[in-house]
Amino acid sequence: MLDFSLVTDYIPFLLQAALVTLELSVVSIALGLLLGLFAALMKISKLKPLVWSADLYIWIIRGTPLLVQLFLVYFGLPQVGIELGPFTAAVIALGINSGAYIAEIYRGGILSIPAGQTEAAQSLGMSYATIMKRIILPQAFRVSVPALGNQAISMLKESSLASLVTVSELMMASQRFASTNYAFIEFYITAALLYLLLTTIFTFILNKIEYRLSVSDL
Repeated sequence: MLDFSLVTDYIPFLLQAALVTLELSVVSIALGLLLGLFAALMKISKLKPLVWSADLYIWIIRGTPLLVQLFLVYFGLPQVGIELGPFTAAVIALGINSGAYIAEIYRGGILSIPAGQTEAAQSLGMSYATIMKRIILPQAFRVSVPALGNQAISMLKESSLASLVTVSELMMASQRFASTNYAFIEFYITAALLYLLLTTIFTFILNKIEYRLSVSDL
């Protein structure tokens, strides 16, 4: 028989761990957005070394498991003298991983903007940086919002892997309490419900952003 009363006393700790999960996800996504933007701009650059560097980054990251990347950052970097805390290591690994996928999302958004807009801006004497900042990137971001939202939700769920490098997030807390009370089903179901709550909140916010951007186009 399932006994969810065993979970009740641990709810405050699980909620605290869920906040760590949320913080980890938000910071990782922010890093991924930044890295993805740089990689996308490199991919559309006319400088071949920049294009090759971006292609190499995306190829490696998308072609290897996130878990391997996480272990390389947390367990591998100390071998070369770089010591990182669990949370920092998880943020870096998750951010680098999401950046590779976000780069392709951004690139698709940028390429979807008609070339005529760039040509018109150039005829007005605008620099490349100004064109990207004021004309191309705002439109590309608007087009990319749905795909970026999906990536953000995926990152939230994948943050559970951080438990394997001792980050005290929701999954690790659930595992610890479940093994203490031998109530694995109860704690894992509770963890799943909390993840579902977080992803629902993310989805709600992203839908609001998408709606506001679509209204601004009218």
